[in-house]
Amino acid sequence: MKKTLVTFLVIAVTAVVFAQDKVPLQIELPKPLFVGTPTPIKVPNLEKPSAAKRPDFLVPAGTVNLAKGKAVTASDAYPVIGELSFVTDGDKGGMDGSFVEFGPGVQWVQIDLGAKSPLSAIVLWHFHAQARVYHDVIVQVSDDPEFKKDVRTLYNNDHDNSAALGAGKDMAYVETNAGRLIDAQGARARYVRLYSNANTTDELNHYVEVEVYGQK
Repeated sequence: MKKTLVTFLVIAVTAVVFAQDKVPLQIELPKPLFVGTPTPIKVPNLEKPSAAKRPDFLVPAGTVNLAKGKAVTASDAYPVIGELSFVTDGDKGGMDGSFVEFGPGVQWVQIDLGAKSPLSAIVLWHFHAQARVYHDVIVQVSDDPEFKKDVRTLYNNDHDNSAALGAGKDMAYVETNAGRLIDAQGARARYVRLYSNANTTDELNHYVEVEVYGQK
């Protein structure tokens, strides 16, 4: 009986210490760029839009944005509009001069964090000045810059495998100034790659900003 009680107390104390070591992730959001009720969007796996504030996401104390100012490569080295550096420059505004635009089809951007690090969350903003849904949003991490081995998928809302990376079970979503927060589940990786495949407004692909939160 005493041994059981001691074990219980140890587990309880460990849980309290672990909880105290976690803090809410602080994300600076850009201003909303559209108001009112958006035009109905028909997408098979679309989550129901909510006006509620995103719940706090807890991360280890000392977590920082590892992507800020880091090098970006892409499936197309010559975007239609903008520069690859826009993806990690800290500007999430969403207006002209703050986003990079790629042509039709499956496109990706990739961030080199510079070193293998434990990751807590990835937050991404596509073009959010208009209510739209980007297709085949897939987020992967790896230590291989070519993403040919040791690839881990953290998010995939490609319900019909149209991007040919495997069908995913995550929900599609309407773009807003809040961006999309993805749980990185403590994955350790150096490279982050994000895919998209056009959107419900046009055939193009856009990235405003990507933040990768982890510990150095």
